[in-house]
Amino acid sequence: MPFISKDWRSPGEEWVKTQEGWEKKKVLECTMQRYPDISNSNNIDEKQQKWTQEGEGGDKNTTDTVARVPPHCHITIKCTREIAGFNGLSEAVRRLDFSSAVRDVRRFNYICALLELLLGGQRLTHLPGAAQKLLLSMLEQLADHVATSKQNPNALRALVGGLAALREAERRACWGRPLGSRALWRHHDRAIARITRTAQAVRMHEPGPEVVPKLHDLPEECIREIMLRISDHRDLDAASSAWSVMASVCSERRVWRELVMFHFSQQQINTVLGKEEKDVDWKKLFHQLRKLYGLREDAQYAETLSLCRHCKCLFWRSLGHPCIADQCPEYRERLKEAGGPLPPHPVPPAAFLKFFSL
Repeated sequence: MPFISKDWRSPGEEWVKTQEGWEKKKVLECTMQRYPDISNSNNIDEKQQKWTQEGEGGDKNTTDTVARVPPHCHITIKCTREIAGFNGLSEAVRRLDFSSAVRDVRRFNYICALLELLLGGQRLTHLPGAAQKLLLSMLEQLADHVATSKQNPNALRALVGGLAALREAERRACWGRPLGSRALWRHHDRAIARITRTAQAVRMHEPGPEVVPKLHDLPEECIREIMLRISDHRDLDAASSAWSVMASVCSERRVWRELVMFHFSQQQINTVLGKEEKDVDWKKLFHQLRKLYGLREDAQYAETLSLCRHCKCLFWRSLGHPCIADQCPEYRERLKEAGGPLPPHPVPPAAFLKFFSL
C-alpha cells in the first residue's frame, strides 16, 4: 500500500497577487511592509499566531511579527547530487528588498553599481521577463527617489545611458519580429520612456539665501575635514575644479596620504615606495598603486551584502538575519568548541551576480 503524504521535494506554495504580479508568499515575508493589504489576509499560519500571542502578550498581531523579519535570502553555493540548487535573481532581489534599499542612503550606491553591471554588460536582455520587469521597476523607483531628494543625479544619468543597450536589443528582429514577447517589449519601452523623462526633468538649484551656513561660509579647517573623508580620487579632482579653497586643500600632501593609507596596505606601499619616505609625492604614489593593485571595491559602499558562512544566507549586515548559530543551541555549542562563529563575508555587486546563471 503506498504511503500518502506531502511530497518533501515539492510541498506546494501559497501565491499572493501583488501590484507587480503573482508572487510566493514566503518570498514576500521580508517585504511585507510594502504590501499592507497582504498582511490582513485571513490565511495566516496558526503557529505564527500562537507564537505572537505568547511572545507579545497578545498586544500585536502576526503582521508586526512578519514585518520584523529582516530581508535575507538563502543561496546555493555548491550544487551536489543531493542538493541541486538554482538561484533565481528575481526571487533574491525580492527577498533582499532591493526596492526599498534604493531609498536608503547607505545602500543606494550598492544598488546603483548592481544595476550598472546589469545594464553595461547587456545582461539584462538575457534575463527572464519577470526579472527584467522587476529590475526596470527598481530603476524607476530609483529615478523617482533621485527626482524627489535631488541627490545623486549623476548616478541616475549613468544608468539611463545604459538603457540604450536594452533599446538596441528591442530593435533586433528575427524573421521580421522582435525577439521575445511584443507585450513585454512594449512594457519595457514605456518604462524606459518614463525613466528617461524623470532623469531629464531633474534640476539642481542652489539653496536660497535663507539657508545658512553655505559651503562657502565654512572655515578652511571644516573644508579640510570634509576632504579627508572622501574615498574617491575623482571626487577630489572635481572638488578642486569647483572652488579655489578646495583646490588649495586638495593639493596638500596629507589629503593624498590619507587616501593612500585607506586603499592600500603597508606591504603594497612598500613595494612601490621602498624604504625612502622623504619628500614623497603621495598623489603620484596613489595613482601608481591604483594602476598596480586597483582600489578597494567596498570603499564606495557604506553598506554591502554579506554572506553568512554558517547558514549560507545573504543579508544586509546592519539588519541582520535569522542565523542557525543563534537559533540552534547544539550548533552554537559546536561553534564554541571549534573556536567561535566565523565572521560574515562581504559580497560586492560583481560577486553577487556570480551566484546566478547570467
